[in-house]
Amino acid sequence: MMARNSIGVVFGETGSLEFKFAVADSQAVKRSDYVKVWHESDGWVLAQIVSITKSSDAYSLNGAISATDGAKIYDTDEKIVAKANVIGSRDRQGLLRSPKTPFSPGDNVYEADKEMIGSVLGIGHDGAYIGLLEGCDVAVYLDVDKLVRTHCSILARTGSGKSYTTGVIIEELLEHDVPLLIIDPHGEYVSLKYLNSDRKQQSLMARFGINPRGYGSQVTVYTPASLTLNPDADKVFRLDEINLSAMDLAQMLPGDLTNTQMGVLYQAINKAKDKKELYTIDDIIGAIANSKSGAKWGVISALEALRETAILSSNPTTIDELIQKGSASVIDMKGVVPELQGIIVARLCMDLFEERKRGKIPPAMLIVEEAHRFCPERGYSKAASTDILRTIASEGRKFGLGLLVVSQRPARIDKNVLSQCNTQIIMKVTNPNDLRAIGKSIEGFSSELEEEVKRLPPGVALLVNNDIERPVLVDIRVRKSQHGSSESPGIIGATHRGSTCDTEKKSANDTFFRKVFGGENR
Repeated sequence: MMARNSIGVVFGETGSLEFKFAVADSQAVKRSDYVKVWHESDGWVLAQIVSITKSSDAYSLNGAISATDGAKIYDTDEKIVAKANVIGSRDRQGLLRSPKTPFSPGDNVYEADKEMIGSVLGIGHDGAYIGLLEGCDVAVYLDVDKLVRTHCSILARTGSGKSYTTGVIIEELLEHDVPLLIIDPHGEYVSLKYLNSDRKQQSLMARFGINPRGYGSQVTVYTPASLTLNPDADKVFRLDEINLSAMDLAQMLPGDLTNTQMGVLYQAINKAKDKKELYTIDDIIGAIANSKSGAKWGVISALEALRETAILSSNPTTIDELIQKGSASVIDMKGVVPELQGIIVARLCMDLFEERKRGKIPPAMLIVEEAHRFCPERGYSKAASTDILRTIASEGRKFGLGLLVVSQRPARIDKNVLSQCNTQIIMKVTNPNDLRAIGKSIEGFSSELEEEVKRLPPGVALLVNNDIERPVLVDIRVRKSQHGSSESPGIIGATHRGSTCDTEKKSANDTFFRKVFGGENR
């Protein structure tokens, strides 16, 4: 017999891990809803609806044929059956337990209350507020300390909301005073400074319990190009050119130097050290010019090309300037050619990791947008920054340096980096290769979850986190700050042809890639 407020009754063959129940009202339940059932030994047990079917004896094959002939069937005798997977209940020690005996046919099924859902799933009551459980207004929080220490990935196909979701995470980390360093290839995160003025999005804020705000005082935008090329930036970003070692320079050059060329470079640096306590790239080039080796010309060409990009400076941007409590430093790569971006990210991440290891800067999080470009999987491409990002992924947690990787091509991200992310926020993905890569990085990624990911609507994410008992669907909250444009970055000088500065910068980069990649004098 169906009790008051019950939405259905368990029937048929039951188990301790799943059961079916007859639904009284088709409008009362939907797939992914959370329900509860009283178990004789475990008390209230939480379950989740995984499928709903509807059938009618009246509309058998013969009945359907009759209906097509115009005969109306008034008594359809419609049956609605839901299947639910058991999640469990918390014991006195707070541990999740599943029943050891089956549910009983005839048990009433009820809609689960918010408190029970949050408690059983392990969704926190404070921390980084990212949205609501899909289908019910239960707030989803992530432990900020664990999020930073154990790394995170945000994966989705283009247009599914990965950058928007990343913006939500950044807002929450800023409000919890976490220092952030953001690698931003497209200039999408400059808009964090400004409050969200979109009226449609503002109308949704009440549901999520938030208000619009900007983070202007907490966000500083740096450009490796120039303020002329990137007027949205606050400052220029430069790498240190003082006392660079042979390995430092070799890692900053996209082309591989031969053993002979490395020998020329080592000798030149030793000579520069003998002459000056603080030597620059000009001093190194001068020392190489005096070498009698025929291999010197390729080295000189590569170093001159690097110098001409103007990314090196005797007055560099320091790591302790970039990493400040409660602040985000955005490295806006807009207008910088991709190959030079890789060099910048490699050197910047090396310095960041070393400074954190030495305790010179506070615990922080590194956010890498377009991660497949900066730490590509073997066989897709090469990047100067791959090795250091692998190191941060595997060792960063020991030193309090977190990593958040963002990509629309999971299959192209280094698998070692992706597998180190203990929190995964996955939005709609349909590419088979990308789905396989996600499956390999998540324990227990079933075919059902894969199908769920394929049909996720924009703004809804599958959240996988060690603190949450099972993957859950989250309706990502509206951003408080303005969402940036996702326009593709241009090549330096490509959209500013009238500027002398731009022409010089474009020429410098053209020279850089012609000399280094073209193989002149190698």
